[in-house]
Amino acid sequence: MSSERSPNLHWHTIRARFVLSLVLGGAVIVGLALYGDLRALGSNLRHFRWAYIPFILGLTVINYALRFVKWEYYLRRLGIRGVTLLDSVAIFLSAFAMVMTPGKVGEVLKSYQLRQAYGVPMARSAPIVLAERLTDGVAMALLSALGLTFYRQGWVIVAVTLLLMLGMATVAQVRPLALRFIGWGERLPLVGRFAQELHHFYESARVLLEPVPLAVAVTLGTVSWAFEGVALYLVLRGLGVPHSPQLVLQSIFILSFATIVGVLVMMPGGLGGVEGTITGFLQFLVGLDRARAVTGTLLIRMGTLWFGVTLGLLAIFWKRRWLVEASPPAAWASSAETTPK
Repeated sequence: MSSERSPNLHWHTIRARFVLSLVLGGAVIVGLALYGDLRALGSNLRHFRWAYIPFILGLTVINYALRFVKWEYYLRRLGIRGVTLLDSVAIFLSAFAMVMTPGKVGEVLKSYQLRQAYGVPMARSAPIVLAERLTDGVAMALLSALGLTFYRQGWVIVAVTLLLMLGMATVAQVRPLALRFIGWGERLPLVGRFAQELHHFYESARVLLEPVPLAVAVTLGTVSWAFEGVALYLVLRGLGVPHSPQLVLQSIFILSFATIVGVLVMMPGGLGGVEGTITGFLQFLVGLDRARAVTGTLLIRMGTLWFGVTLGLLAIFWKRRWLVEASPPAAWASSAETTPK
């Protein structure tokens, strides 16, 4: 199982993937800049109201803080206690560097670090990553629904996303059906070797996706991601777009819908898909010219994606010993394998 590989391999993999992500990110930025006209882009940046930047970053931090509350809530739902606040913050933030992996699968680094620092089995904590992504998907779909009055053609993607996410949560609660799926998986040569881990994974996922925690997590996700939508609104205000209540709703819709598209394209950090969607909607819905649309896209991505990646890297370097120490503690050796309540 990947969780049992050499920690040093994980460390080298993290660095390699981040370098690749920088290359891809750089290519997207260059492509956008060329599309928006470098001279016009430079002029827009010079005239941008940079006093908005602290507020834009502040809204992003609020988003992170609310998502951290959800992370802590999930830890307690699974009975994972004893993790110090600073360690929990470091583990949570470190995953932001791993959004630069296809489908954000690299966020399982959080589970790996819990295992290294506190001996929590990865099969016990990894469902948190699944639950976070699922509830964020529901939250994005709900926020995107705000904008269907502006862009009715998007209802199919929003509806499919919402039904898919809620369907996964429902299946997790139908224990006989879920166990049947697991039983089918156990018959496969590669999957069967991890039968015990699959059962632990399912039991944790079932606890996290019960109706009450699901409602709590979706509520937190909806509020937290709405703040990043407001951050896009401030970017547009910084570019001189006049205030209107409609602009606020459009901004929340655009960022949420673009994030869903970014997940669907399965590129690290949604690169290309998110940028293209934001740029297109800023032109189509808000009425910006091509150069200002590109400028707004680059600024919001710097204030959200790349700001988060930077925080994630700082957290990884802060606690990098968890990635290079070979032996995790045994504190959970006797208790962590039990079914969470």
